[in-house]
Order: sequence, then structure tokens, then C-alpha cells
Amino acid sequence: MTTARALAAAQTIPRRGDVDANIAQHLRFAQTAANEGVRTVVFPELSLTGYELDLAPVLAFSERDPRLTPLTEWAADHEMTLVVGAPVRMASRLYIGAFIISPQRTIDLYTKHHLGLGEEAVVHPGNLNPLVRVGGQSGAVAVCADANHPSHPAEAAQWGARNYLVSTFITPQELETKTAALKAYAVRHSMTVVFANYGGVTGGIASGGRSAIWTDQGKLVARLEGPGAGLAVAIEENEGWRGTTIQLAGS
Repeated sequence: MTTARALAAAQTIPRRGDVDANIAQHLRFAQTAANEGVRTVVFPELSLTGYELDLAPVLAFSERDPRLTPLTEWAADHEMTLVVGAPVRMASRLYIGAFIISPQRTIDLYTKHHLGLGEEAVVHPGNLNPLVRVGGQSGAVAVCADANHPSHPAEAAQWGARNYLVSTFITPQELETKTAALKAYAVRHSMTVVFANYGGVTGGIASGGRSAIWTDQGKLVARLEGPGAGLAVAIEENEGWRGTTIQLAGS
């Protein structure tokens, strides 16, 4: 199947502000995903630093930050696309970014369009919005509050995206509402939706976990049942989708 997709939502538990440790964790998760045949892995919002807005100015990445090199080399060696999150400084402004690291050693940058409560005191809304190659199709990235706005997935679908890759930090109280909206987007726009959430505390706040993947018909393929670290994996095969979940050590 030339358009087959092999996707994973990585549910990590970051170490506060420890970029090196979090990169090593990303590589371990990516290796586990590769062992399952995955070719695209989506990590949570600000996954390389944790959701630590007070540290964002100090830990901010550049657009071609050398700290991404281990991930870039790994993606090339394993023919995998990684979507990883970090604060990003461009000129004098700070943004919440999602780096799209391709097997060709290219790095594209998505910047969060719609800010969450309190984020405007630290970062600016962005407008970078590159498409991602997912199997033989296009995908679009969203970061957390972006997916609160129905216009965001609608525009992605208009641009031809068949996959909606959502990098988030969602609390337990928000889960039911947010995931119901993502499932609805899958059906409305005929897009496969990947939801990658944290599996533990970050920024002093508990995350709800339950990372998941829905097909373009709204069918749940894989979902982690609660917090904790792990992978939700969805593989497209000739007979349809195959899903699995894998529990992993948090750090």
C-alpha cells in the first residue's frame, strides 16, 4: 500500500528543563516505535523542555538549533519523521514551536497559532504552518489550544491534509471535551487524528494522558488508558487499521 501510514502518539513524562535527558527519552520512545514499524511519531507540546513557561526564555531553541542533531540523525538513520516541541526564539520574539524532523535531515518549524491561558505573558502567537509528509499523504500540525478553534483543522483539510497531528498538554478535567472535539474533526474533515499528551506532571500540573489515534471515520484505533508513559500506535494495512499500546518507563 503506497499510501500506508504508520503513526504513533508518544506520551512522555519530561524532566523539568533537562533538554539532554528529554532528548534521550525521545530517542528511546522513537526506537520502540520503530520496532513496531512506525514512521511518524508525534510528541507532546514543549516536549523537549516540559511545559515550563518560566524556563522558556532560558531554554529557547533557535530554528536550526544544534541540540536537535541527535534527533535529526536518528530520524535519517531510521527513515522516521518526528514532531517534537520546544520554545523557539526568532529575532526578538519567543514562540511555542513544533519541530518537524524528516528522514531527509530537513527541519521545518510550526509555531503555535492560538495561545492558551497565561501563555501570552511569555510567548507570541505564531503563523508558521508547514505540511508534513505522512506515508503518501499530507499532514498538518496543531499545538494544544490550536485545536480548540474549529477553523484550524478546517483550514488544514482545505490545504489537502489527511492527517491532523496534535501535540498537547491537556489536564484530566479537559480530556473528555477535548478528545470529543478531536474525534469530531476526524469525521468532519476525513482526517486521521493523532493526539499526543503528557503522561505525568509538568509545570507543576497533572496531565491527563490518554493519548490516542482516530481514523478518518472517527474510529478509535489506539488509546493509552490514563496517565503514565507509553505509545499509542496505529498502522494502516491492506485490511484496515491495526492499533496497539505500549507502556514505557517515564524517564
